[in-house]
Amino acid sequence: MLEIIILSLHFFVCFLISVVIWCGSKDMDLHSSGKGTVETEPDAPVYVGKEDDIKKSQRITTKVNDREVVVFYHEGKFYAMDARCYHAGGPLHLGEIEDLNGQPCIICPWHKYKITLETGEGLYQAINPMEPSPTPRWQSKGVKQRIHKVTVDNGNVYVSPPDLSVSFDSDYYADKYNNNGDFTMEK
Repeated sequence: MLEIIILSLHFFVCFLISVVIWCGSKDMDLHSSGKGTVETEPDAPVYVGKEDDIKKSQRITTKVNDREVVVFYHEGKFYAMDARCYHAGGPLHLGEIEDLNGQPCIICPWHKYKITLETGEGLYQAINPMEPSPTPRWQSKGVKQRIHKVTVDNGNVYVSPPDLSVSFDSDYYADKYNNNGDFTMEK
């Protein structure tokens, strides 16, 4: 009788070990891309497209570590930022790029908020009423939109994942639309 109990325990332990190994191998599959590529570090730059393709289209919307990001190509430079406006979640990939104060800015199509492509600062026009002839000037609200580092290597464009230890206003809408799974960017 004791031998049957020991044998049963042995089979039960073997079963548990096989379940743990089986579940562990599934977890590893979830982290790989399924395209036959090598598993990358969580902070490693993410391939987003071919340099020539992005230059032709001027902008693309993509996912970087499950975060919606828009990549712009404007006047010889690549820029990347959260795809949703910090103010109300507007789809920045539909906005126009304008030069304000010598800085390229994306204009949110929903409420016309101006965001610098280089730094993610929100801009507004203000006047100094103490001036004899007050003239509106562009002022910074501070960095509101999360920007992402873009690198180009051998014709491939990569975007670095965000450093989430620092928060920005656009994080709210990045999380909101990520949780809803809405990638269509319609209002």
